[in-house]
Amino acid sequence: MLFSRHTNGIRIKTARELDLMRTAGRIVAEVHAKMSEMVQPGVSTADLDAAAEAIIRGYDAIPAFVNYPNARQGGPVFPATLCTSINEELVHGIPSQQRVLAEGDIISIDVGVIYNGYVGDSGWTYPVGQVSAEAQRLLETTEGSLWAGIAQAKSNNRFVDVSRAVQEYVEERGFAVVREYTSHGVGSKMHEEPQILNFVPTDRRDAARSYPAMNRRLVSGMTFALEPMVNAGVWETRIHDDEWTVSTKDGSLSAHFEHTIAITNGEPEILTTL
Repeated sequence: MLFSRHTNGIRIKTARELDLMRTAGRIVAEVHAKMSEMVQPGVSTADLDAAAEAIIRGYDAIPAFVNYPNARQGGPVFPATLCTSINEELVHGIPSQQRVLAEGDIISIDVGVIYNGYVGDSGWTYPVGQVSAEAQRLLETTEGSLWAGIAQAKSNNRFVDVSRAVQEYVEERGFAVVREYTSHGVGSKMHEEPQILNFVPTDRRDAARSYPAMNRRLVSGMTFALEPMVNAGVWETRIHDDEWTVSTKDGSLSAHFEHTIAITNGEPEILTTL
């Protein structure tokens, strides 16, 4: 059986769908393995993008971000294979031959792959050479918050347990969780229900209205992309004139780590890994 069923609007994947997502996820992981080798001073983000596209197309897969529609109706579609976001940029940076990595930068590389109609999605933030102590601590905190959230992604827990784990891990270390962008369901589409906050709103009634999935229980077969975005300064962001690149409002550093995971009857399964 290929076709999934739904529970409260959230798709429950079949064994066949999960197999396809595993393959998509392995291609994503292979791209990240290549990126980890290539990220160094003097490399342009266009060079990274070309290498990623070659790997993806070599598997007869499709770069999921190319021509992805803009949030603004009529806005420009995304033009590249990767999102490459440097320093104060947190997500959706557009690769360019003019953007050349320098010693001390940090770069978030987000990779999406469609394989036989199913998506793998993972982002990772890499240091470029030697980075500052603050940057290193930001990277460690953001990655740690991803693992804290994954640890709570178990059957019968609730989505809010995942959100709370991410937020507490970040704020206990003095950083800020971005609130304007969320984790999300993923499967045959890049963005499926539900939206998953990386924080817990203080007004639970407002949360229940705006994010009705927060108090729902996790069920085996759900798949989602957990992606905390963490800022060294304030949590607020701004969008550049290109209508894609998102930066911190105060110019502080930002990091982004993401895995696609599947809920099982035991520990969650990470799909975007080799």
